[in-house]
Amino acid sequence: MSAATLSDTAYEKMRDDITSGRIPGETVLSERALTETLGVSRTPLRVALSRLEKEGMIDRLNNGVVLVRSVSVEQLLQILHLRRQLETAAARRAARNGQTAPLKASRDRMQALAEGTEVTFDAFWQDDGAFHRAVAEAAGLTILPAILDEQRGIARRSALTRANDSFVVQAAEHVAIADAITARDEEAAATLMADHFENVRARFLGSFTGT
Repeated sequence: MSAATLSDTAYEKMRDDITSGRIPGETVLSERALTETLGVSRTPLRVALSRLEKEGMIDRLNNGVVLVRSVSVEQLLQILHLRRQLETAAARRAARNGQTAPLKASRDRMQALAEGTEVTFDAFWQDDGAFHRAVAEAAGLTILPAILDEQRGIARRSALTRANDSFVVQAAEHVAIADAITARDEEAAATLMADHFENVRARFLGSFTGT
């Protein structure tokens, strides 16, 4: 296996472990331990670490020590604020265009979840991403899905995000947004999307404060 392939494999494994929370923020790792765990030499490992450092996922300290960056509550709230602005506008524009096949499929999946279909956090995370991408695509905003994927990737690293289990409530909110888009009700679609993010924000703060 080439050094490039080894570095890609190491990068993808570490990125997935950090993003999923299997390696939480503030974890201290050593290059020596990583070479043993990942089964690679230091050269491809350092290439992989450089990529993760550029993405803001780790800090490389002295003596080969690697520190996994945590996602603060303030960062999480900033992401929610940004997404609220972008996706409220996207929902309004999507309602102007009308329903698409991907949005209908996502809406049907959310209806099942709203009715109590059991789902794990990881599965709901994928369903949630599919819904928000479908809204962006229905709006005709071709660059928005990539922006959302990036911001969601950061948010997923937060323990507050992974502690969320209000799947039924969120799914019902998604259904209402999709129905407003289908009805071509621009004002309702925008308002429901804005309310959705305010509700997510409130749930995060409630988890943080224990209320």
